[in-house]
Amino acid sequence: MRQIRPAAIIDRSRDREFMREALALAAQGAALGEVPVGAVLVQDGEIIGRGFNCPITGSDPSAHAEMVAIRAAAQAVSNYRLPGSTLYVTLEPCSMCAGLIVHSRIARVVYGALEPKAGIVQSQGQFFTQGFLNHRVLYEGGVLAQECGAVLSEFFKARRAKPAD
Repeated sequence: MRQIRPAAIIDRSRDREFMREALALAAQGAALGEVPVGAVLVQDGEIIGRGFNCPITGSDPSAHAEMVAIRAAAQAVSNYRLPGSTLYVTLEPCSMCAGLIVHSRIARVVYGALEPKAGIVQSQGQFFTQGFLNHRVLYEGGVLAQECGAVLSEFFKARRAKPAD
């Protein structure tokens, strides 16, 4: 995985722990019939925002897990900028979420599974490396990728197996 800065300055010691928290949130979304994607935003080793996909239950097309977690974090710290924070998300972010990540000044994004159709960090483009951006985001994919991918695969497998209403 390509990184923008030397690995020596990145603390990866709790990446798996925080991704497991995101996976637990993805399961909450799945229980509501939402696509199981979860996210947590961490600053100074503490979770300051949590979210799971809820566009269906919330009638809000922008309610992706990342959006929900970032909104919660901004409210928690009373600031629309979240410098020094790391976003953990079970699925590679889309273009909408990547834009919010940049505008929020999130320092680092760690994601689990690739999103081959709409992922904009690696799969369909390298958004965070674009020269026109006024903020650089460090990123790393593949943390608990198999577990993150399995949650999504099982969800869609079960959905396909259900008879249509």
